[in-house]
Amino acid sequence: MTIDFLIIGQGLAGSLLAWELMQRGCKVVIVDNGLENASQVAAGLINPITGMRLVKSSEVDTLLPIAKHFYGQLAEFFQQDFYIEKPMLRIFNSAKEQSHCEKRLNNPDYQPYLGNIDASIERFNTPFGYVTQRQTGYLLTRPLLACLKDFFIANSCYQQVAFDSADIQLQPTLCWQGIFPKRIIFCEGYYASQNPYFAYLPFQAVKGEILTLAHSNHLPDTILNYGQWLIPLNAHQVRIGATFDWQNLNNQATELGKQSLLNGLKTVLPHFDCEVQDHQANVRPCTLDKQPFIGFHPQHPQLAIFNGFGAKGSLQIPWYSQHFANVLMDNGALNSLSNIQRHYDHYFTA
Repeated sequence: MTIDFLIIGQGLAGSLLAWELMQRGCKVVIVDNGLENASQVAAGLINPITGMRLVKSSEVDTLLPIAKHFYGQLAEFFQQDFYIEKPMLRIFNSAKEQSHCEKRLNNPDYQPYLGNIDASIERFNTPFGYVTQRQTGYLLTRPLLACLKDFFIANSCYQQVAFDSADIQLQPTLCWQGIFPKRIIFCEGYYASQNPYFAYLPFQAVKGEILTLAHSNHLPDTILNYGQWLIPLNAHQVRIGATFDWQNLNNQATELGKQSLLNGLKTVLPHFDCEVQDHQANVRPCTLDKQPFIGFHPQHPQLAIFNGFGAKGSLQIPWYSQHFANVLMDNGALNSLSNIQRHYDHYFTA
């Protein structure tokens, strides 16, 4: 079978890139092992202003409108909403954070994303106050990926199989198990760090744990950010997260992770009665310089990677899917920040 692109991995990156290429008339096959991936576990948060210093995410003025439009098109196609826009209450952990926020409020570039600073929320511990963040929300990644998987299956372009790079034939024609693609694109998340063609890239993977809680408390219908985050799923169910573990890169939920999340919640909601319903863990494909890994193998340009979006995948992947599709189809230039050529000299050894 001759196709345009063979995509390895049906996480958010592989799925949205495949969708974009198929909308442009490309013949695509997606190969996935069928196991739970980091995209399915992730909260899918979109937050334009992040960190202790409340810094505006790079290129968010471009990325955010594209992401909203992209998810809106998917919602229209599948007749199901995937992106839930909700304000976020950012609870300050120190007077310094509040001071940073006051400076941001004087900057016109930040005004579309930040509301007023307030002192207190009923039943919450907010000694330094809080600010309402605008244009925040979260992506329902699990139902979105399920809908896309069904779409790929219905279009006979999905194979559930464990992919082995050793089965790739590079010469005389690129081939994998009887499929002849123009290019193979690896969207394997954290597992790309074990891919023989792209393992040289400086991944900085980090494990994260998330809890789903049942409760009977009254909460504002907003996302909460208090160093960790809380997302209200409905009137009596929330998700909280996430931990950061750079050492134990596995999918095992731990008691230490659970207690860390619950203790963090108690700092802002000391009388929050809840029951743990679910406890998940997975590994985010973060990178050393916090920029995605997109581009072509320096010796085998028929092999490409589309990866490394980390915790900002829900915001970044829609724009980068369109951008990379342009590059793949029209031989355009890759965005310099994401192009893996930046790592050839320091990390690649032939």
